[in-house]
Amino acid sequence: MDGVVPSLMASSGLLPAGTLLESLIHLTNEVTSGERIPFVQTKNISTVMRRIKLLFSLFEDVQETDKPLPPSSILCLAELFSVIRRVKILIESCREGSQLWNLVQTEFISNQFYAVVKEMGGALDILPLSLLNLTADTREQVELLHKQAKRVQLFVNPGDIQRRDELFHLMAANSDKNRKNKGFIDFRRIKDILSSIGLKSPLDYEEEISKLEAEAEKQAGTGGLIVLSNIHNLISLISLSKTTIFSEDEHLKTQEDLKKRKMPTNNIRQDQSFSQSMVFNIPDEFRCPISLDLMKDPVIVASGHTYDRNSIAQWINSGHHTCPKSGQRLIHMALIPNYALKSLIHQWCQENNIPMLESTSASEQERTTSKRRSCENAIDHLSATKAAVDAVKMTAEFLVGKLATGSPDIQRQAAYELRLLAKTGMDNRRIIAEAGAIPFLVMLLDATDPRIQENAVTALLNLSIYDNNKILIMAAGAIENIINVLQSGKTMEAKENAAAAIYSLSIIDDYKIIIGAHPKAIPALVGLLGEGTTSGKRDAATALLNLAFYNVNRAMTVHSGAVPLLINLLTDDKAGITDDALAVLALLLGCTHGLEEIRKSRVLVPLLIDLLRFGSPKGKENSITLLLGLCKDGGEEVARRLLMNPRSIPSLQSLAADGSLKARRKADALLRLLNRFCSQS
Repeated sequence: MDGVVPSLMASSGLLPAGTLLESLIHLTNEVTSGERIPFVQTKNISTVMRRIKLLFSLFEDVQETDKPLPPSSILCLAELFSVIRRVKILIESCREGSQLWNLVQTEFISNQFYAVVKEMGGALDILPLSLLNLTADTREQVELLHKQAKRVQLFVNPGDIQRRDELFHLMAANSDKNRKNKGFIDFRRIKDILSSIGLKSPLDYEEEISKLEAEAEKQAGTGGLIVLSNIHNLISLISLSKTTIFSEDEHLKTQEDLKKRKMPTNNIRQDQSFSQSMVFNIPDEFRCPISLDLMKDPVIVASGHTYDRNSIAQWINSGHHTCPKSGQRLIHMALIPNYALKSLIHQWCQENNIPMLESTSASEQERTTSKRRSCENAIDHLSATKAAVDAVKMTAEFLVGKLATGSPDIQRQAAYELRLLAKTGMDNRRIIAEAGAIPFLVMLLDATDPRIQENAVTALLNLSIYDNNKILIMAAGAIENIINVLQSGKTMEAKENAAAAIYSLSIIDDYKIIIGAHPKAIPALVGLLGEGTTSGKRDAATALLNLAFYNVNRAMTVHSGAVPLLINLLTDDKAGITDDALAVLALLLGCTHGLEEIRKSRVLVPLLIDLLRFGSPKGKENSITLLLGLCKDGGEEVARRLLMNPRSIPSLQSLAADGSLKARRKADALLRLLNRFCSQS
């Protein structure tokens, strides 16, 4: 169904209101359809679905009006589309992902639902109800929804928390340290907990184990060692419970069911959903991380992750400039075909008698090709019309005028609308800059009003994604103000977006030196690394990673106290920046002071050994880089600690055999170094 939704905000400007409203109505119907609500996050999901239903009458009333819509209302509708798309992805993740992992992540997922409702309220702030031709009932519903969204409170289900805590207790009883007490595990209670989240049969247990294994692979580069350890403990607990709880006959029946699911069928085309009929035997690496369906046209984004073209195109066109899987900011929006993976998928489909795109009917192929072309055109920004460009230009000039001469309330509103307008489309960002917005936004960074400051720095962040705007922002002297916001901003979101702006600006090599030379920049980023929220720590780490490519910035990073914070982040299950933290540490190793600081850590070596086993391919490369660097040139103490750890040599041998080319070469070098150390000792 994702491919049916017309690409939104794909042109350089604002889409025609008709297209926007049709897409909103279609998306709202998808989100509020009668599919099953998961057993976890039930109240949050049902509440957000009810709120989105209230918007349906708004979209229908606006669609029926004959009057042109004010620019603010189109901005509001575009932002609502982005919010509802996020709700859809969030609900699908709760529905299709591991139910046990959703239970473990109860607070985190609840916060995501809270955040999207707050964003819904922010979008409705700029909806000019008095200028729209709405029925009295619709107006009353929207006003009620707006009030509810503004005063929404975070809801975390106490029942989910209780089940989660019991689950942790049972996991501890099943851990290696308590293996002698296995006989005292309450499998009846485990069965009750699993049944309460929809896992009732051996087949359910098998599917849950597969989903947990996929989650472990996804979390390898971002989740931290505690997350990976929890997932593996869950897999161990479910496997043991499945063996203990169910009889041999039930296990045999499960195996038969799995075999039947894997048997090729001749009527796959007649199934209502191709993905549902094959959900249990599509290899995870062939699924799109967004839709979870078999990828027909895999493409690679700037972060290196692969998605199906239609799904990632809609993600980008709905206003996102981050990788859905890693959360990393995309430095460009190009979609590069993954021909190697497409060939493997095609080969797998032939072996399993699965019809690929080429074998569909002519009309279906034409329809799919049309949709794909539509998405490609959207990403390349080829669908812009002169009318759309003129609409953005007129809106930008109007809003810049408000920034220049308006009262604080008017400036706050104008900065927020520019922030939204700059959120999507390279042409939007170019036009806003040409309208003269950047100098006024830079001045507003010193505003005493927290919301004005937050909107101004976020608008500059969005504008900086367009490369030429980076030059204009630096020329306007913005870096001093941005660093001041990073260091002492009035809200945490303002500080985080200032860090993200520094990351975006530092993509240009010359600016790495300029930003790094500012005495407050790196210390402020390190401060956010220690005190920021999850996204703040991620923004700070990626900015430090950019700056640390220049040797002159590394000493300041170490002097500011980054090393112990980065080591702590390797086990932070919430920050999700394991690979980024490892990459920064690997760069700091090239600085004498950095090497000394890293060698002081007593906990790093065992962490790196575990990351050789559980980390992502990139994480393994940086882990072996760190271990090799620590053992060279006077690193006898580190080498001794490595040799004393029983997991180190098997992990190094495994990496030397199965790792990437770079990792294999470094693992061989470290094994030879350790061998010489043993001989000398």
